[in-house]
Amino acid sequence: MDKLNSQLYWQNYCIIKENERLRKKAQQLNQENQALLTELRRKLAKKGRANPDQGSCLCSTSDPNLNTEPRIP
Repeated sequence: MDKLNSQLYWQNYCIIKENERLRKKAQQLNQENQALLTELRRKLAKKGRANPDQGSCLCSTSDPNLNTEPRIP
């Protein structure tokens, strides 16, 4: 029983460490994405819109799991 507990503890520890690593990577990618989005918005604002009647569809979210695609019933 102690051996099983030790194995489960080690597996849990490894999963937690991997989760932390992935969370840091996701934060880094989100920061890069925000910087690129800001740069793109700045360039678009500088150029001016070709068609001012159309709104910009550039939006961002801090939730990388957010799915903005429409659902098909």
